[in-house]
Amino acid sequence: MAAALSNEKVLDKFGVELIGVDIDVINKAEDREQFKEAMGNIGLHVPPSGYAHSLREALNFSKKLKFPLVVRPSFTLGGIGGGVAFNKEEFMEIVTRGLDLSPKSEVLVEKSVAGWKEIELEMMRDKNDNVVIICSIENFDPMGVHTGDSICAAPAQTLTYKEYQDIRDAGIKIMREIGVSAGGSNIQFAVNPENGKVAVIELNPRVSRSSALASKATGYPIAKIATKLAIGYTLDEIPNDITKKTPACFEPSIDYVVVKFPRWTFEKFPGTDPSLTTRMKSVGEVLAIGRTFKEALQKSIRSLEIDRYGLGSDGKDNIGEELLNSKLSIPNQDRVFYIKYAFEKGRSVEEISSYTKIDPWFLFNIKQLVDFEKGFKCEDIKDITKEKLFEAKKLGYSDVQIAYLCNTHENKVRALRSKFNIKTTFKTVDTCAGEFEAYTPYYYSTYESE
Repeated sequence: MAAALSNEKVLDKFGVELIGVDIDVINKAEDREQFKEAMGNIGLHVPPSGYAHSLREALNFSKKLKFPLVVRPSFTLGGIGGGVAFNKEEFMEIVTRGLDLSPKSEVLVEKSVAGWKEIELEMMRDKNDNVVIICSIENFDPMGVHTGDSICAAPAQTLTYKEYQDIRDAGIKIMREIGVSAGGSNIQFAVNPENGKVAVIELNPRVSRSSALASKATGYPIAKIATKLAIGYTLDEIPNDITKKTPACFEPSIDYVVVKFPRWTFEKFPGTDPSLTTRMKSVGEVLAIGRTFKEALQKSIRSLEIDRYGLGSDGKDNIGEELLNSKLSIPNQDRVFYIKYAFEKGRSVEEISSYTKIDPWFLFNIKQLVDFEKGFKCEDIKDITKEKLFEAKKLGYSDVQIAYLCNTHENKVRALRSKFNIKTTFKTVDTCAGEFEAYTPYYYSTYESE
């Protein structure tokens, strides 16, 4: 909207000044052609791509690259108008739609990097060139699924130290090259899982859905601080509301894992394609915090209000093996349940990874849950020891799941927990992992010895 008002000279007519980011920054970030040129200026790799303002231009360029191809319209949100084309017919349909929905009738056609890891950085920069990384976010699903439709973990879980530092350095370069001088931005990267090669996908010079995730995950109020930066404050001048001692230029440190899980309602839209692509289809999301990825994942599924009590093992699985391979290969809202089912049927991490392209680390965590359940199942709840029950709760299992695995009722599980004195503990979200005293933290529940 800001770009459109500027292009129509409405801002000039009424003497309106943009704060935070100016129109040149918006254009440089949102205009795919300008962004690609900017990345070349600082020596960063972007997927091979070209720009088209007509279907003919797009078709001519597509001859230089092999399918699949990604189409990204300029100046749209949520992947609207874009998509992945696997053949000429799909390509023509997506390009036509993208050109129609782009305010400047421009689309980027790029070589697909589907299957690469998708990593995001939430960053802040002030007028004195202080740059901080608020949070790293890793998508459970690889490139090819819109980040709004992917399960996400914060902080990033599978990067090596070198990969993270390379991405961090690249993020700082990008903020400076694009010219974001007072506010926050979200930068998306693709990482080749075979060799660690990094490609820049895009930068959003604004508070986004990922900003809300990063804020809640770290306790760092991104929108509030971005507003103060926009009116002239610097990061070192803004105090941390939680610790009252550290300034906003202290990068948050967290000692827990946050999982974001999208919510879909395909059942309300009959005929809608339920596969997940570069166009966002979720209608909301939940956020869960745990000491481990496994715990946070199970808690997030419980929070979706889809009548599930965790990752399966609740008597509600209705999965057939005949479509298993296609359900693993094609991203869909239930794929995480199919992954677990595949492990229960004896599939290996390597085999499932070959179908899903999901990083083996995430898959191994799900396999650990399956392996735990095999040793936990019993016919009588009295056979469960305190140590086993405590381990189940630490892994994020609900009483309903435990009852299902032990062929009993959740009330009996709760009574046994009470007998063993297994209770929730509460940990703080304080931006500093307990390094400083927290005056106004918030809390998440978990199961630990303290």
